[in-house]
Order: sequence, then C-alpha cells, then structure tokens
Amino acid sequence: MHKPVVLAALLLALPVAAAVPQLQAPEEVRQLLTDYLELGDVADAPAEAAFERRMRREVPALLATEGYFSPQVVVTGNDDTLLVDVDPGVRSTVGGVHIEILGAVDEARREALRQGWKLKSGQPFRQADWDDAKQSLLADLLAVDFAGGRLQDSAAEVDPAAHSVDLHVVVAAGPPYSFGELKISGLKRYEPALIERYNRTVEPGKPYREDRLLALQTALQDTPYFGSVSVSLERSKDGDSPPVDADGRVSAPVLVHVRERAPYQVSLGAGYSTNTGARVEANYRSSDLFGRAWELHTGVRIEQLRQTAYADVFFPPDDRRRRDGVGMAFQSSDIENLALESFSVGATRVQQRGSVEQRLGLNWQEEKQTPKGSPTTTNQALTAQAGWTWRHARDPLDPSEGIALQFQLGGASKQLLSDQNFLRTYVRYAQGVPLGASDGLLLRAELGATLAPSSNGIPQDFLFRTGGSNSVRGYAYQSLGVQQGEAVVGGRYLMTMSAEYTHWITPSWGAAAFVDAGDAQDSRDAFDLAVGYGLGARWKSPVGPLGLDLAYGQRDGKLRFDFSLAVPF
Repeated sequence: MHKPVVLAALLLALPVAAAVPQLQAPEEVRQLLTDYLELGDVADAPAEAAFERRMRREVPALLATEGYFSPQVVVTGNDDTLLVDVDPGVRSTVGGVHIEILGAVDEARREALRQGWKLKSGQPFRQADWDDAKQSLLADLLAVDFAGGRLQDSAAEVDPAAHSVDLHVVVAAGPPYSFGELKISGLKRYEPALIERYNRTVEPGKPYREDRLLALQTALQDTPYFGSVSVSLERSKDGDSPPVDADGRVSAPVLVHVRERAPYQVSLGAGYSTNTGARVEANYRSSDLFGRAWELHTGVRIEQLRQTAYADVFFPPDDRRRRDGVGMAFQSSDIENLALESFSVGATRVQQRGSVEQRLGLNWQEEKQTPKGSPTTTNQALTAQAGWTWRHARDPLDPSEGIALQFQLGGASKQLLSDQNFLRTYVRYAQGVPLGASDGLLLRAELGATLAPSSNGIPQDFLFRTGGSNSVRGYAYQSLGVQQGEAVVGGRYLMTMSAEYTHWITPSWGAAAFVDAGDAQDSRDAFDLAVGYGLGARWKSPVGPLGLDLAYGQRDGKLRFDFSLAVPF
C-alpha cells in the first residue's frame, strides 16, 4: 500500500474537534436561555449552519415570553468555539387593557373584577403573568354566583415599534347559580345524616359561593370519619336545560365524595418532660362506637410523677354546632411531696361561636390527698364549669404573631355533693408581637382566684400551683404554692407573668432571652413573686414550637434546664 493512501486513511480515522457553543446575553435573560436552550457540541459546518438556524428560531420564541419581541441573535465562531450573542432589545410593557364581561353581572361587580386585574398598564409584559392574570380574573368571577363562567376570548396585540402590548379579554359569566341538593357518594359505614350534621354553609336555594364549598370540605376533612373529601358543584353542560329557581338562578346539585377512614386507631408512644419525667403511653380511638358514629378516646399514660387512665366518648355535633361528650378518668401523682389519687366523671358541651370557643361542663370528682408529713384527707366536689377561649393567630403553631384570651368560671356547693362552697375564676393571656422580620416578643400572664372560706375540702384541680415549663421557669414543676409540712399544695390565688424576646437566626432556629415571675398562695397578702430568667434555643418543629431553656431561679439560687413543646395560642 502506498504511504499517501495510508496517511489519508489515518487522517479520516482521527476524531474531528467539536465546536463548543458559548452564550453571551444580558443577566436579565441569561438564566432563561441557559435553562431552555439545548446548546450541545457542534461537530461540522453543516451542523453549525443548522445550529445557527435553530438559535434564530428558538431564542426569539423564548424571549417573547418575557416581553422581548425584537431581539438580535448573532452566531459567530472558529474551529473550537461558537459564540451565540443575544441582544434582547427593549422589553415591552403593557399598553391598554380591555376587559369585557358578558352576562347578568351588576356594574359594581364588573368594576371590582376590572380593578382586580393583575397585569396593569405600564407593567412589563410576561407570558406567565398574562396567563396568571386571565386565570385570576376567571377565578374571581367563578367564586361568587357565576359557577359556569368561562374565558371566551383573549388576545395580546404586540406593537414592536412602540414596545407595548395591548391586552384584550372577554369572559362570559353565564347564568347565576344557587346550591341544590347534596349528592353524597363513598359512604359505606356511615349514614348521609352524619355529613348533614357538619354542613353549616351549603344550604339548598342559597346563592352559590365557592368559599362555602371549601368550608364544607374543610369541616368534613377535620372529622375523624373521612380520609379524603371532595366537594364540588355539578355545573350544567352545553345543551342541558337545568332547573331555574324563582330568582332566575340555575339550581345545581352539590357533589360530596368521601373516602372513609378505618374505624379505629391504636397508638403507642414514649417521651420525656422536664415537668413529669419519662413517660410511656398507649391509646385507642374508635370513630364508630356501637355503629353510631360516636368517638371513643381511651388510653393509659404512665409518667414518673403522674399516671393517668381515661375514657371519653364524643357525639357528632347537633344542628347548632354543639358537640357533647362524656368521660371518666383516674389519676395518681406524687409531685412536690403531695401524693394524690383522684377519680372523676363528667359531661361537656363545646360550641364554636364565631372566633370564640365556648365550653360548658358538669364534673364530679373524688380526691384523696396525702401531703408528706400531714394526714390523708378526702375531698369531693360536684362542679359546674364554663369557659370561653378567643384566638386570633395567623398560625396557631407560630408564637411570633397572634393573641389568645381564656376565661374560666366554675363552682360547687355543699348542698350538692361537695365538701366546700367555692367559686373558681381563671384568666390567661398570651400574645406574640413581631419586631421586624427576625425578632419577636412573646407575652404571657395568668390570674386565678378561688373564692371560698378556706381551701379545705376543695380538690387540687380547683386550686393553684405553678412553676416549671410554660410557667415560671427556673423552678420545679408545681413547686410554687402553699407549704404544708414537707409538701407544696394548692392555694386559692395565682399570678404569673412572662416576657420572652426571640431572635430568629434562620427561619427555623432562634435564640431567646426571657424573664418569668409568679406565685400561688392561699391569701393575697402572702404573695411573693418568684422570679426566673435565662436563655434558650427555639426550633419551629412540624408539630409546634420547641423550647430548650436554661433558667435561673432567683428565689432558690439554682439553675434548671427546661424542655417544652407547646402551642402558645
């Protein structure tokens, strides 16, 4: 074989160096082009020509989505580099906005829909913003009355010379709707009447509102009966002749589809609290006791300082949103040298009145108490109780902003199975005050008074002790009270207050400084507020705010570690 032929074959066998495309564009469009352009390597001249044609086609299409309608794209290069030079030009802004609303929509509603239009004149034009504005307009129309509304036409007219885009939108409202009957599907264990008990927003004959459907869906999802819930309106289809009520509204059925949960749940747990020590617990819940959709909650909790067994039954709400329950509990504890054994049985009624939760109860309790160094006594009381809680918080698990007020009132009489006449009052206040983006102040206070001739004969649950996590830190749990022998027992009066400043180092972790003060006594003259202060770490865990505190109790002169997981509101 001749040498020239061999040399030519070797040259053909060598790999050809591919040109590497490089992008040059202003910062405001570089990321968009980098994310969506497939540059790759270009192997030869024909591929380079095809690459240039593709860039001239794809780059303007991408830039148009961001409002650049007159870009310049130049591709130059040598043997190993291709430079894609992009000049996006001037970004177009929104010129005129023309919104036409067809149908029986009153003028005030039309004006509100137009005022709510998101992409206004003078704003930069972006395809994503254009799509979002149209969908938001339609969603606002669909939210009230006009469930069959639709986007009939839309156009964005581009004037490249003026760098402006005129927007035209036409929406057809269609007829107004009202709620029809509920069509319920998915039930196997429960009766449709159970869903009716939780329906407080969707009434047949009432004008359609989307938020009422969502309220019913949320109410059903919050029950223990259903794993998933879907609530929607059955809109009429083209060609249908739906029923129309006296007000000219289309009466549309409400579709409620549910998937039932398993009727029972067993859970085991373990944990630790600086208040009551290590614990283990077992719980059983049934949502269909005796096949009547009654809820049974029962369980046992064993802690180092306290042991509890309980059983509660809750009934579905009635037509006034009142929820009744009955229960019984046994508790044994030995805290601050006060040994207690108690048995209680009672009934409660809970009702939500706007933003206020009202709780009424009747409870009978028998208690045996043995303070160390003092004789054992037995107390019993039949108490009527009432409580009101008002909460206003953006997120109940976030202590940085919100307020809560709680008031309780209860009492007993010797004439009704009680060993002492008394009237117990209790007030609690908590508020989170934001101080900028990364700082906040948490304020808490408690006041309690049990009006009675003496504390003799009153069960400890209706007296007051304080100290420990979520109370006066720096002191042991329930160690602030009335000294009786070697034990600390409850007093008739309570006062606590707390101020805590938190700086959030990251969105989830923060550092806190706090000061607490409080006391519980059997007379107001004996009050001597115990002060505790210290530093702590905060973590916004998925189940609530977690606090790790090192507190100094000024009265005892001791440091104490406190661990708490609490919902402040």
